[in-house]
Amino acid sequence: MPNRGDGTEDSTGDLPHLQKLESPTGSPPSSSLSRLIELENCVSNLSLAHEIVVNRDFCFKPNGSPTNSLEGSVTEIVHRAFWDCLQQQLSSDPPDYSHAMILLQEVKTLLESLLLPGHVRLRAELDEVLDMELIKQEVSQGALDLNRLAAYVINTMGSLCAPVRDQDIRALRHLQEPVEIFRGIFRVLGLMKIDMVNFTVQTLRPHLMQQAVQYERAKFQQILDKDPASLDNTVAWLRAATSEEMSSVSGGPVSAMSVLNRAYMHLLRWSPLDQKYPETVLMDRTRLDTLGEQVRSLILDASVLLVTSAQGGGAVWSLPGFVGKLKQSITALLEGSHTSEADLRRGLLRVGEKVVQQVNEARCSQEKTPLPPEIEEILKGQIEELWKDNNPVRILIGERVQGFLQAMLQGGPPKRSPELAFPLRLLNANLTELGRAFGQIVHFNRSVFGPFYAPILRSAMFPSGEPETGDDQR
Repeated sequence: MPNRGDGTEDSTGDLPHLQKLESPTGSPPSSSLSRLIELENCVSNLSLAHEIVVNRDFCFKPNGSPTNSLEGSVTEIVHRAFWDCLQQQLSSDPPDYSHAMILLQEVKTLLESLLLPGHVRLRAELDEVLDMELIKQEVSQGALDLNRLAAYVINTMGSLCAPVRDQDIRALRHLQEPVEIFRGIFRVLGLMKIDMVNFTVQTLRPHLMQQAVQYERAKFQQILDKDPASLDNTVAWLRAATSEEMSSVSGGPVSAMSVLNRAYMHLLRWSPLDQKYPETVLMDRTRLDTLGEQVRSLILDASVLLVTSAQGGGAVWSLPGFVGKLKQSITALLEGSHTSEADLRRGLLRVGEKVVQQVNEARCSQEKTPLPPEIEEILKGQIEELWKDNNPVRILIGERVQGFLQAMLQGGPPKRSPELAFPLRLLNANLTELGRAFGQIVHFNRSVFGPFYAPILRSAMFPSGEPETGDDQR
């Protein structure tokens, strides 16, 4: 899951909360709608809790509509009308403060929501300065000083805000027009509320992590109670993995752990066109898809290195910095070329030219002759052929990468990485980091959903009720 509420900071935060409209007529039956809302709330709460726990960079961001969209245009028009109305009221003679009074009350409410239990003196001061009854009397007597109240509000915001908002506070102090001051205050207060929520999330994360497994398991059970079909894709996913695992061992014993690891490996090469993604890993799909892309990229990089080492001669590999420079060139030239076969072929053509150039430069630096023309063509041709999924070199490297990742999944979080063969040793840091990220997702998912997987695996592995010989996954 991406960060919540992505959007620009200036889009909606400069407007007070408006009352929601009543539901239109012709709505769905209340019982069906209530059921859907309950299910949606369960899924939303589960997704949010999961994202907070597994994504260390998770944070809320200001919510807003794209400026070039219809929704964004309508929002901008409504906002402009709102503040224009306030401008007209304050510019009338005598000024009409009815609207401003409502805004001051909401400013006070927002500031109070940012106070901590220890802010006793500040809370009392806020009640004294923003005493709405007293302000009403000042309005009736024509003695209201909006600039004085705004200055107090801005100073109070400055004492409560995070350091990241200091620049916004300084900008507020330079504003002169009351409407612009009000607008800026609401915008910055909205940002401060988000900062407070993110601070709370960071503070609670260690406690959430302690309860995460039980919480997510209980929430998913609620979803399953409301919609029994919520495991259909998961059942199909595990049954397919069971069938493959049984075929691979030729009638030998099969363990639930090996089946489950095979199923997890499938997620790294899941087709974007296949909509039947397992429900139990749906919250991690974006992360798993990203890891799958990294795996494909790493396999291709390693394949190019293997072909180059076979045709380019082993002497150049000992040169300081040669391998690092070659890896950087391969990665840079293949970046973004995995989306289509045509892009990949063009990328590999560029890689072939660059590899031959760098190998020849390295050979010349050792007072050796460049590669013979026929070897250059063979090397370029072999690199170009790597675009095919059934290329023997890619298959070999893919099997090694898969074996490495499966080894990291065995028995819990790995304390040390499995041994790597050439050329994967050259990409050890990348592969190890990828394996650890994959392992963290898998181990947490297995801890949460193990009780749901166990009966599915049992029925798939022993359809006729034969005695179990594999490890049950709980």
